Amino acid sequence: MKNALAALWNRLWPLISAVSVRVKVMGMALGLVLLLGSGILWQVRASLTRTLQTQLQTESITTASDLAARAVDPILLNDLVALRRLLDETQANNPDLRYAFVIDKYGQVLVHTFGSGFPLPLLEANRLTADQSSQTLVLQTEDGLVWDTAAPIFDGRAGVMRVGISDSRLRQEINLVSGQILLMMVLVSAVGVLTVTFLTFVLTRPLRDLVEATRRVAQGDFSPRVPRWAEDEIGDLAEAFNAMTAELGRADEVRREREQLRRQLLEKVIATQEEERRRIARELHDSTSQNLTSLMVGLKNLKAICHDPRLNVQVEELRSVAAATLEEVHDISARLRPRILDDLGLPAALERLAREWQARHQIPIDLLIHIGQERLPGPLETAIYRIVQESLTNAARYSGARNVSVLVERRGTDLIALVEDDGQGFDPYRDPGDRHLGLEGMRERAELLGGKLTIESAPGKGTSIHVQIPIPPLPLGEGQGEGHPSPAGRPPDGGRWAGGEGNP
Repeated sequence: MKNALAALWNRLWPLISAVSVRVKVMGMALGLVLLLGSGILWQVRASLTRTLQTQLQTESITTASDLAARAVDPILLNDLVALRRLLDETQANNPDLRYAFVIDKYGQVLVHTFGSGFPLPLLEANRLTADQSSQTLVLQTEDGLVWDTAAPIFDGRAGVMRVGISDSRLRQEINLVSGQILLMMVLVSAVGVLTVTFLTFVLTRPLRDLVEATRRVAQGDFSPRVPRWAEDEIGDLAEAFNAMTAELGRADEVRREREQLRRQLLEKVIATQEEERRRIARELHDSTSQNLTSLMVGLKNLKAICHDPRLNVQVEELRSVAAATLEEVHDISARLRPRILDDLGLPAALERLAREWQARHQIPIDLLIHIGQERLPGPLETAIYRIVQESLTNAARYSGARNVSVLVERRGTDLIALVEDDGQGFDPYRDPGDRHLGLEGMRERAELLGGKLTIESAPGKGTSIHVQIPIPPLPLGEGQGEGHPSPAGRPPDGGRWAGGEGNP
């Protein structure tokens, strides 16, 4: 039983909870009015019915006894006309009297008030025995209930008086009282509906304002304030809400200022980092590389003028070490800040990066670039290059990938970069270490330019890094000016493939 009630409640509660507060309060008020009115109506009808039925029974006995006493003389004088007049006058003066008739001592009907003929079954409905002073029965007729009373006339020696009292007036009275109660219920319900409507308006209007203000706050707007309607709990709630939004607004302003400072600091850090990379790469290229080249030339000249075979072997070994060092310096310089990125732009820099990365790690890489012929803003090219570079470094260092693909294309006003590998994958939310720091650096670079970086990976499922950065409009005159020469050898549509096998 308890489980059935719980199951019924679980089915009803979603329907009840989905209804608004106004409907709930109005439904409870109307339900209470109807329940109370129905109880009162039932109680009044039952009490009134019992009282009137008792009254009708008493009236039936009194009327029968009175007529029996008054009918003695007309019966003894055999004056049937006077007897009939007595019954007619009594029926005319008593609206509840349905019928009256007299039965003589032989069981024959002497007079009756039935105009269209006496119903013979009525004789057997209520028979009075010799030892009874009177007898009352309730008969069911087509017109309702009738209290039929038989009273002896002259102790039964002159016959029996039979009268029937109908409950038609009883039913009319009960229906009249019921109608009045129903009318009162309607009036009370109408007043209740108006009262509940007003109360729910007073209660729910501030709540609706609070809900609307809460939605705006959830969207990041801390300016809405809720008016205080009354000096009650809801008013206190409105004041507390306003205080909360004010504090949230101040906290959001402080957060925005800190975020702005962080972005400015990050911009300066990245700009300083790139400038330092460029300076170190330039010094490696212009100073260290030239010194190593001079060293190699000097060793070659030394070998030419030296005729000692053992010394020549050592000189050749030193020249090999210097050549390898020079190559490493060139590689470090290119990785720090490839000059091709400044001279020829992002496509050429990415193609060179893909070739060197594939040669170094022996992993096939598919590179597709489709960004058009116009140069992109310098910070955007640098960000995409660094993100692709870090993604390839992670793929070679951690994933154990057998294939890597890189896609860079322009979609509308956004620049899209996608780097995918078929390696072992990882959990981007739990993976610690240098990879996590690298991913955070990539994300910061994208967000600094108003973009978004999304990482999709799972253990054994490979890794996919998706970057979307809006392309800011270039000022007039930029894009093909100094520092952004037009890339040479580009196809008309700006698209190219480079890399390993399987390129479409």
